[in-house]
Amino acid sequence: MYQGRTVFSQVLDFLPRKSFRTCVKRYNGNYRIRSFSCYEQFLCMAFAQLTYRESLRDTVLCLRGMHNKLHNVGIQCKVARSTLADANEKRDWRIYCDFAQALIGQARKLYADEDFGLELEETVYALDASTIDLCRSVFPWARFRSTKSGIKVHTLLDLRGNIPSFVRITDANVHDVNILDELLPEPGSIYVMDRAYLDFDRLHRLHRRWAFFILRTKANTKLRRLYSSPVDKSSGVICDQTVRPVVYKSAIGYPEKLRRIKYFDTETEKRLTFLTNHFELEARTVADLYKSRWQVELFFKWIKQHLRIKKFFGVSETAVKTQIWIAISVYVLVAIMKKRLALDQSLYTIFQVLSITLFEKTLISRALTENDYNNKFTSGHIQLNLFDS
Repeated sequence: MYQGRTVFSQVLDFLPRKSFRTCVKRYNGNYRIRSFSCYEQFLCMAFAQLTYRESLRDTVLCLRGMHNKLHNVGIQCKVARSTLADANEKRDWRIYCDFAQALIGQARKLYADEDFGLELEETVYALDASTIDLCRSVFPWARFRSTKSGIKVHTLLDLRGNIPSFVRITDANVHDVNILDELLPEPGSIYVMDRAYLDFDRLHRLHRRWAFFILRTKANTKLRRLYSSPVDKSSGVICDQTVRPVVYKSAIGYPEKLRRIKYFDTETEKRLTFLTNHFELEARTVADLYKSRWQVELFFKWIKQHLRIKKFFGVSETAVKTQIWIAISVYVLVAIMKKRLALDQSLYTIFQVLSITLFEKTLISRALTENDYNNKFTSGHIQLNLFDS
């Protein structure tokens, strides 16, 4: 019988502790801290994410029930609810933001060769945002509307592995298109967006940096057709045109030619119009790329269902952002573990198994492979490419 380390301790083997120490040092996270370091705070919040805890009290009670096993994972002191609450309220959330970015960098390298359904050499990103509603009386700093508060999570998802390569947390009243000002486009990459990001001036900035974009047009977008290219209408493509903006402000913002593709989707029976600056792709491929944008919508649904980012353990902006960034870190950490252990189970299955075996002394690979887990039994749960076997 295996009598070694706990499953939680083995999960932490995939944690780049040197990168974590660098992030803590960058923001003086442990300055004048005698006990309960930033690392212990991270472990407690990661435990809450992995075991689906709903509150600080819930988290601390469960940790105290395992007090004789906490030393082996790196929690040296007795965890109190007030201590964890103070850490979440006062310590710089940017520590966990930067650490999440370090994990994302590792995960993207591991998933760089993943197939997302289309044979393309270019890196393809899906950009979108999702709003998390908050109570106005409890979170007055996150003003959204007159009757409620909210925050918005802007995410750029790398479709090779569905790894978030860029995440920004803003007030909910920040318009989606403003996030384009913060992006650092990768030359040759393709950015797939919905119509909320249609801003000709910002799109031209992407174009000048040698990046490609695909997005839907709005109903009132005025474009002048210059000429049309032949299309195969049996593929659903209605027309493939070269166009220019008509409105003066739009024409000044984007003074070059654009490509407009009209496509009929037989599944939804909708007529869609796409706009892109990529003239080399086949028209049907452009439509398929836009369809793959749905992965970022599924990503938001998945993390809202399976990570603790809708019920918060603190009410300050720092506490909320700390919890979200640690949740993202846990998501990426498990994705790294899945890849390095070559696990066939879906990410949903891995999270479920970890939630009940975290402090058992068994090999993590055995816990996840000893039983015949069927990924298809989880009807009603969102499955992304990363999560499929």
